[in-house]
Amino acid sequence: MSKLVVCTNLTLDGVMQAPARPDEDTREGFTHGGWAAPYVAMTQAGEVFSSAGALLLGRRTYEDFSDVWPRRVDSPISPWMDNIRKYVASTTLKGPLPWVNSTVLKGDVGEEVAALKRELEKDVLILGSGELVRSLMRDNLVDEWVLLIHPLVLGSGRRLFAGDSPYTALSLVNSTTTPNGVMVATYHAAATH
Repeated sequence: MSKLVVCTNLTLDGVMQAPARPDEDTREGFTHGGWAAPYVAMTQAGEVFSSAGALLLGRRTYEDFSDVWPRRVDSPISPWMDNIRKYVASTTLKGPLPWVNSTVLKGDVGEEVAALKRELEKDVLILGSGELVRSLMRDNLVDEWVLLIHPLVLGSGRRLFAGDSPYTALSLVNSTTTPNGVMVATYHAAATH
């Protein structure tokens, strides 16, 4: 049985919107896109990539990744992104999907993810995909959180833990800090309230 692992960039005030590029996600007039790029902290989370057997993505993140990663032929991450099995939670996308090794989940997402966790030996990794993560939190399916907490307060933007997030107790199992101040904190799901 595999774990469901969320790995995401966050600011100190919990914003996860558009960490990579200025034009990545300008919904609701968000003007701080690309805030995480100068920190290159994702390289500090290498273990989550090596233990992953599949990616789970929401539609927005999938469409962004499928537009960006296949064209980054100079990146050492691109072959990994192409070759790993990708599952996409979407009510609007239909298969076949254009990015190699990509499948749209059919039916109830919570049930589909629970089945993936039972079937796969290696972990299922979620990158970004805030709405999907919040829905899986409500179904109590997230086993591990790898949060790359950046020393920034943006004051606006979509947050990972929104006002409607369910009570979730976590246990810190590891933390490191990068030379430029990003805390990489790994939490496991603890007992629920």
